[in-house]
Amino acid sequence: MIRVLLADDQALVRGALAALLDLERDIQVVAQVGRGDEVVEAVRSSHPQVCLLDIEMPGLDGIAVLGALAESGLPTRALMVTTFGRPGYLRRAMDAGARGFVVKDTPAPELAEAVRRVHAGVRVVDPTLATESLIGGPNPLTEREREVLRQALDGAPVQTIASRLFLSPGTVRNYLSSAIGKTGSTTRVEAAKFAEDRGWL
Repeated sequence: MIRVLLADDQALVRGALAALLDLERDIQVVAQVGRGDEVVEAVRSSHPQVCLLDIEMPGLDGIAVLGALAESGLPTRALMVTTFGRPGYLRRAMDAGARGFVVKDTPAPELAEAVRRVHAGVRVVDPTLATESLIGGPNPLTEREREVLRQALDGAPVQTIASRLFLSPGTVRNYLSSAIGKTGSTTRVEAAKFAEDRGWL
């Protein structure tokens, strides 16, 4: 029996996934959480062999959860199951230690098979996303450029971004200028949205 933990902030989605997986004779959902910062403790208490993680959750996002699980040393494997099928998310998740990445509209039999394969130590990646990721190439933004663009998403002025990140306005302008060039955009908000759409942030 493969023990599974589900982490998704949408209760309806979480319940539907649990119901579908519990129909499988060799899969048992042993825990469900709605926040990323609840995952490690739930893994400690329920001992799942596979964790199904959403990308966007309160507390910690799914990619940050991967880091927390790695630091904890707990013996569980992670499969990302997300609405956001963005190539940048795929690369970031796999780099952070995910064993698989599929989207939520994956048919139930395929999702169950993905759980089995991840449990067996095989990598599982949505083929469409894998192709898009290869074609799109790696994320060209540095960590600092990503931090600055995250702050620019809401249209914050340079001075505000500088204050939030404890940087000088000139340094922020340099990072923004570089990010605008790399994304082929004309404004910082456009660059931030372009990067967000590709899962680079």
